[in-house]
Amino acid sequence: MNIRRISRSGPQTHNVDEKEFRSHRFQTIKRLWKELAQKKGRLLFVLFFVATNATLGVLGPLFIGKTVDHIIYDGGENIFLFLLGLVCVYLFYSITAYLQNYWMISISQETVYRLRKRLFEHIQRLPISFFDRKQHGELMSRFTNDMDNVSSTLNSSVIHIFSSVLTVVGTFIVMIWLSPLLTMITLLVVPVMFFGMRWITNRTGKLFREQQKYLGELNGYIEETVSGQKIVKTYSYEQETMEQFLEKSKRLREAGYWAQTYSGFIPKLMNLLNNASFAFIALAGGILAMNGHVSIGVMISFTEYARQFTRPLNELANQFNTLLSAIAGAERVFDIMDEEAEDEDDREGDVEILQGNVTFSHVYFSYENADSTISDMNFHVQPGQMVALVGPTGAGKSTIIHLIMRFYDCDSGAILVDGRNIQQISRSSLRKNIGFVLQDVFLFEGTIRENIRYGRLDATDEEVEEAAKRANAHSFIMRLPQGYDTVLTEDASGISQGQKQLLSIARAILRNPSILILDEATSNIDTVTEMKIQEALQQLMKGRTTFCIAHRLNTIRHAHQIFVINDGKLIEKGTHDSLIEAHGYYYDLYNQLSRKDVG
Repeated sequence: MNIRRISRSGPQTHNVDEKEFRSHRFQTIKRLWKELAQKKGRLLFVLFFVATNATLGVLGPLFIGKTVDHIIYDGGENIFLFLLGLVCVYLFYSITAYLQNYWMISISQETVYRLRKRLFEHIQRLPISFFDRKQHGELMSRFTNDMDNVSSTLNSSVIHIFSSVLTVVGTFIVMIWLSPLLTMITLLVVPVMFFGMRWITNRTGKLFREQQKYLGELNGYIEETVSGQKIVKTYSYEQETMEQFLEKSKRLREAGYWAQTYSGFIPKLMNLLNNASFAFIALAGGILAMNGHVSIGVMISFTEYARQFTRPLNELANQFNTLLSAIAGAERVFDIMDEEAEDEDDREGDVEILQGNVTFSHVYFSYENADSTISDMNFHVQPGQMVALVGPTGAGKSTIIHLIMRFYDCDSGAILVDGRNIQQISRSSLRKNIGFVLQDVFLFEGTIRENIRYGRLDATDEEVEEAAKRANAHSFIMRLPQGYDTVLTEDASGISQGQKQLLSIARAILRNPSILILDEATSNIDTVTEMKIQEALQQLMKGRTTFCIAHRLNTIRHAHQIFVINDGKLIEKGTHDSLIEAHGYYYDLYNQLSRKDVG
């Protein structure tokens, strides 16, 4: 089937498996219903109030007709009882409408809360590879825009859909009872409504999905450019950034335009058919009333029923558009929840303390859709040794670290810690034994004390301050307005890059790990500051296995072993002196670094 695609000139066609699309949409609806059905007790209350409300809505026009007939044909005796009955019907109609909305909002908010909680919990279990291929802003859009779409729809659309269906059924039964002929006239417009809605909704469903997709892409781009404003301004990239923003914004505008344009046809079509149906009924009913086939009260009731019969159909059409938008959002939420999480940790794989004996045995690894990044890697590191990983950019140094941390698992071969394959050690207990200092420091919004304590959440204030002192961060912290209670923003704009690195090192010191990983840990620290922390790092590294990725010569020179990595292979290893004497790849690299440092 031909499906519309967005362009400047309007919808264009491309081929999509329509059956697969409908099946996916149906499965999403089923999953949403299962989420709602977890509150069966309250949901039954809602359905009871909806049914009562719909019944009262059907009885209202009947009471009006009976009251009119009583006045015209029976002289209006005891009219007060008729009016009292009419007031009671509409009073309880209003009460049940309020109660059904109250209970439904409670159910929908708890459902969305539960969905958002499960989504966040699932994201915590997703592998690093998932985040490598997803924009952070696009993920945020699923938490906010898509989830809000689901929330607003569950608040109102579910009730309206049930109420509209019950109202249509009840109204149809009463209409047949009052006048089968007028009922048949009313039903003439239903096939036109059905096929018109089907033609429109077949297009709007896909358009709403594209709208949500483009909204996520736009949010991702905004998040990226706001976070990278310093780079944008440094390279005078404002104009190009604005052009890319406008391009993405235009795609969203066009998707929204066609989605709303098609969906806007529905109320216009329904109003046209409603008016046409009402005109036919008024004409036919008037003729029947004049000839005594129906009473005036029946005619008045039927006129209201004719409106009441088509109004729920109109509401169903409008709610269906809203539902399609929510389904598009729910699909994007469920797509994340369906992503394969990391394997559940085996509790039997927990370890308390690791000694730090690390072995790579014929390890091969490649990222998704990429050539081999690590090829037949073999080495052994004794506990307490410091190992420097050197080599050109992209050689595979950081990948080795990621494999040790089990951010990724190797394709073949084995990585052993203390003689045990790390895939047999739970990720949580493995990582508790590893301290990690990244080149790009990430600090959370909160106090400096809380950011350091992230290394070990049960640490006391005294232990936090001691770790900061060992990282030579204590003095600059005490110069801040509130000291350790100084609140940092997400980008920690109030402190320098070197100070951020010191806080990151303090966090690793507090962790007291068996294995320490320094990934360009001192690259953003000036030479004087680096000299200050070398003594603390030397104390920290005693008795701990340390992997260090660094380009500073003083770090490389003092390593117990130096592994030279190139094109994912270990091409040389040894001490600094032995590698210099070999006059190989490391010798050339060392001379290049020496000339750079001198320069």
